[in-house]
Amino acid sequence: MPTTLCDLHILQRLGLAVNRLSGSLPECLCKMSVLGLLSLYHNRISGPIPSCIGNATSLRNVYLSSNRLTNIPTSLWSLKDLLVLNLSNNSLIGSIPPELGNLKAITSINLSRNQLSGSIPSTIGDLQTLIYLSLAYNELQGSIPESLGKMISLESANLSNNILSGTIPKALELLRYLKNFNVSFNRLEGEIPSKGPFLNFTSQSFMGNGGLCGGLLFQPCVTRAFHHSRRSKLLLIILVSLGAAVMVLGSIGVFMLRRRRNRNIPNQAESFAATTLARISYIEIERATQGFDQCNLLGSGGFGSVYKAVFENGMTLAVKVFNLQVEGALKSFDAECEVLRNLRHRNLTKVISSCTNLDFKALLLEYMPNGSLELWLHSDDHFLNMIQRLDIMIDVAFALEYLHHGYETVVVHSDLKPSNVLLDEKLVGHLSDFGLTKLLGEGESIAHTKTLATMGYIAPEYGSVGLVSRRCDVYSYGIMLMETFTRKRPYDEMFQENLNMRSWVCNSLPVAPADIIDDTLLQPEEIDFF
Repeated sequence: MPTTLCDLHILQRLGLAVNRLSGSLPECLCKMSVLGLLSLYHNRISGPIPSCIGNATSLRNVYLSSNRLTNIPTSLWSLKDLLVLNLSNNSLIGSIPPELGNLKAITSINLSRNQLSGSIPSTIGDLQTLIYLSLAYNELQGSIPESLGKMISLESANLSNNILSGTIPKALELLRYLKNFNVSFNRLEGEIPSKGPFLNFTSQSFMGNGGLCGGLLFQPCVTRAFHHSRRSKLLLIILVSLGAAVMVLGSIGVFMLRRRRNRNIPNQAESFAATTLARISYIEIERATQGFDQCNLLGSGGFGSVYKAVFENGMTLAVKVFNLQVEGALKSFDAECEVLRNLRHRNLTKVISSCTNLDFKALLLEYMPNGSLELWLHSDDHFLNMIQRLDIMIDVAFALEYLHHGYETVVVHSDLKPSNVLLDEKLVGHLSDFGLTKLLGEGESIAHTKTLATMGYIAPEYGSVGLVSRRCDVYSYGIMLMETFTRKRPYDEMFQENLNMRSWVCNSLPVAPADIIDDTLLQPEEIDFF
């Protein structure tokens, strides 16, 4: 490595990948106070990573794969703002320390193809933002930590080709976004989990483990049946949920689930889609919607209509066409463009592209085949069980937390309601419709608005005077949470004068809680909730 790098104190990005650089990493890297990207993969760099690397607190992305590095210093695990760490295909030895759990912002860890030994620390479960994990082709021993089931953002985990023993934790069934899982060629035993993401994994994920049973193409296991009182446990879950809603509204300044999930990191698939559709024309949209035929109409709102569009390349999208004759429609279009062009979160509806000219404004959105939460709550042809409703409301909570606390500017949605929660093919909730959204500047907590959201969901003390804040969204979320479990709209005819949704739930919980719960949730049904 050239020592002249030490003179570049203000360097922010260092990219010298795929060269023939040799020698060791210079310690002067630790003195680069603004270095955010270190990319030196596929070289011939050898020796240890400098022990002072923890001083480079500005580091966000570290790519040192395919070199000849020999050890990971303890100080590396103190880089709490590190987002990506790739040290794969080196000669690293030693164990993975518990300090791994300090990487609270990390989204991707790749330590595969090294000589790491010891066990996987249980603190790995503290990595709530981790999306990609690979520890394959090492010499790791011990069991798979139960805490892996706490990694709520995990989408891909590769633990193959190690010496892991014990069972696959059942807690992993709770990882809703897990798409890729590989524990092949270890010494695992017991039953392969059979729920959640494990319904989609083939035998290739588990091969080379002679003691495993169950799952696709594996020998059957003898299972034990556990019997529970479903009605009592279901009622308990509902009461806790409704109680949480009341507490949220009672202490409206504190928002639930303060977790940093899904940082502002673009998805490659989204970027590709945006590129391929960046120049889509009105004619193409007209063809894809069959001339905006009513058979393709997904819904209508105050500012326009949404159509299902199937393009010639086979891609299916939702096209939101704004009615420019309606006052405020153009402002709503501009607001959605301003907000959604920078936001990235799995529980927000993705904007793929837009089409605009003097007479036509439209947004091309991710298509949600299962419609809205309102459809599933208030239609006799659809039904959501208790766990599905809970999952969807958790999805909305994560989206709202990101808008309020996870982005550089506070984003107030201003129109939270079931019709603005869309469901994909797996019934994962996505918050949509940002036409009334407000951006709060630095130090600003309240904004003025001339356009009020749907009555019944507005915080009374704000809606009547045309103000919006994060508290308004929290209030709306609480109302929607109550509606989800009671199946009563906040503007139902039963709510008049001094009786509203909040007071009805508050008054009923201590006396007759079963009277306010959606009757369909208490019907006999063969669903394993636990």
